[in-house]
Amino acid sequence: MRDTDVNMDLSETLLAWYDVHARHLPWRVQPGAGTADPYRVWMSEIMLQQTTVAAVKAYFEAFTTRWPTVWDLAAAEDADVMAAWAGLGYYARARNLLKCARMVVSDFDGEFPSDRVELQKLPGVGPYTSAAIAAIAFGASETVVDGNVERVMARLRGIEAPLPLAKPELVAAAEALTPMARAGDYAQAVMDLGATICSPKSPACGICPWRDPCIARAQGRAAELPRKLPKAQKPTRIGIAYIARREDGAFLLETRPAKGLLGGMLGWPSTDWTEETPKAAPPLQADWWDPGLEIRHTFTHFHLRMQVFLADVPIEAVPDRGRFVSKHQFKPTALPTVMKKAISVATPWPARD
Repeated sequence: MRDTDVNMDLSETLLAWYDVHARHLPWRVQPGAGTADPYRVWMSEIMLQQTTVAAVKAYFEAFTTRWPTVWDLAAAEDADVMAAWAGLGYYARARNLLKCARMVVSDFDGEFPSDRVELQKLPGVGPYTSAAIAAIAFGASETVVDGNVERVMARLRGIEAPLPLAKPELVAAAEALTPMARAGDYAQAVMDLGATICSPKSPACGICPWRDPCIARAQGRAAELPRKLPKAQKPTRIGIAYIARREDGAFLLETRPAKGLLGGMLGWPSTDWTEETPKAAPPLQADWWDPGLEIRHTFTHFHLRMQVFLADVPIEAVPDRGRFVSKHQFKPTALPTVMKKAISVATPWPARD
């Protein structure tokens, strides 16, 4: 039997499994029911970057309820979108979400392009996301490769090279199996297989639709693949967050610069986050005190340890940067996770000796 025939049989086997076992997700259409709404596919794929399905579901439903079309999102206030995104992490995605929505409206009259190359011209849309949108929303025969797909391919084909060195070989293996018909369903089927059966640590090989042709299963080594190069140790940075509470209950907050970590997000004024002792940078003159509070948070490339300094200030206090937000308008849920941690350790407000 030719390799193409074997690959077609594998694809058809997986699609038959998907028709029965597909996960029910709010951005999907039922298997075999055609293509999905490009706006909802795009929204879900941006949210799912480096985030789990479980974490994304509630955010996706909140966003698409509040902004049901790309036109609605394009017209939204930046601050509203950033606040709605708070807690989902990787905040550059939220900035690109707005940029992309506005570009789709201004340059494409509200219609997402169907071509993978054209899709990659949109802010925040890279090779994986463009392929996913083209396949799932437009039925194009594009190869979609995420972490789940890499794991499935490494085990199915017994690929020994470690990630990320193995990526070209894994993409080639995935491409050979991508069918011309039902490419969107097939892409989601492979991702579902990796998420529900071919899991990282304890793959359920006994119920896998590809168990017989899987090289790693036959060798009893499924849990060992894919191999990965050792990760470099993350450095630890330190900083100080300054929380000022005005006598009327208002808190001093600032919008972080558009570029950089937590860009465009509302948060507590702080020092730079450095590996050395940070230089003090209080946002206004006040009797700042250190109650011994510290938070810890891990970002993609470093760990953060941040002290929390507090100050009670009079109603006439004028900050050097930031603005006071009244106690009625202040919503901790609109803050990114690291900033929520800071106010959490300061609640209730500590008594000063």
